[in-house]
Amino acid sequence: MNDRERILTALSHVRPDKVPYDIRFTVPAREKMARYYGDPDFESKLSNCFTWLRPHLPDGRFMEVAPNIWQDEFGVRWDRHIDKDIGVVCNRLVTGDNVSDFEFPDPNDPRRYEGFDQGVAADRNTAVLVSLGFSLFERAWTLAGMENILMAMATGERWIDVLLDRILEFNLAVIENACTEKVDIFRFGDDWGHQRGVLMGPDLWRKYVKPRFAAMCRAVKGRGKFTMLHCCGKIDELFADLIECELDIFNPFQPEVMDVFDIKRTYGSMLSFYGGISIQRTLPFGTARQVRDEVRRLIDVVGEHGGYIASPSHDIPGDAKAENVAAMIEVLQNQ
Repeated sequence: MNDRERILTALSHVRPDKVPYDIRFTVPAREKMARYYGDPDFESKLSNCFTWLRPHLPDGRFMEVAPNIWQDEFGVRWDRHIDKDIGVVCNRLVTGDNVSDFEFPDPNDPRRYEGFDQGVAADRNTAVLVSLGFSLFERAWTLAGMENILMAMATGERWIDVLLDRILEFNLAVIENACTEKVDIFRFGDDWGHQRGVLMGPDLWRKYVKPRFAAMCRAVKGRGKFTMLHCCGKIDELFADLIECELDIFNPFQPEVMDVFDIKRTYGSMLSFYGGISIQRTLPFGTARQVRDEVRRLIDVVGEHGGYIASPSHDIPGDAKAENVAAMIEVLQNQ
């Protein structure tokens, strides 16, 4: 089997010949591992299972507008003095007064999708994944501010519906343009959780987020693609809802906030899982032997009946030990 065949087999809840895997890094971790291997191009040799495509304008995803200040295509500015990968939002663009008039970028601009055919053609041995980050709640709070969004939800202010509907309209247009014939999976990135639960609580999530997320999933499924959600935090109380929304794959499957083995037993016939390797405990603080044992157990138990893509439970952070990351890679590559 090639990696695309392994992904499609796993998503059919059948165990492939090897559990597919995907390993991603933060900037500090990537630099650390390049030094460890003595190879700045080490990532290209990992045999990851996905080809990632992103529907951003060529110069619009992030551009540096001042030292360590980066701006995305919506005009949101991110302070990267400390966090070099994403940053901290440092402006506010949308209020209840301008929510209807604020100018969104054009989701139908063909330049967003110019590299898609080339990206697909580059390697048909991997599954093709289109990734739309900041896809709903995250886009709302980056535009209007986290506190303002949560307060608007809690008090039932009308403008939050207007903003979320405008974001949904943008996303549906991106889905329509991006779900070309050779795309396998459409991924939404939208963090709703923290270490102990759902940020806005399950009731407000069901009122504001669920119906719009379901519409996005239906649009993807209507084009014959798999749906994936990246959502950090403890949101396992929402899994039944996500299944109703027609979600296929959940990531990052964090072992620090949920029992990944129990979750797989409970939902494994209805959901596939992507992640599971601890970036908060084992990779930074464990031994290489503990890492190998953890990865092997995930492969053997969570991957037993398919429905599993092995991966760290987020991009590997800079405090992960190089020897531990190397041990994880060794196990994944030598199944």
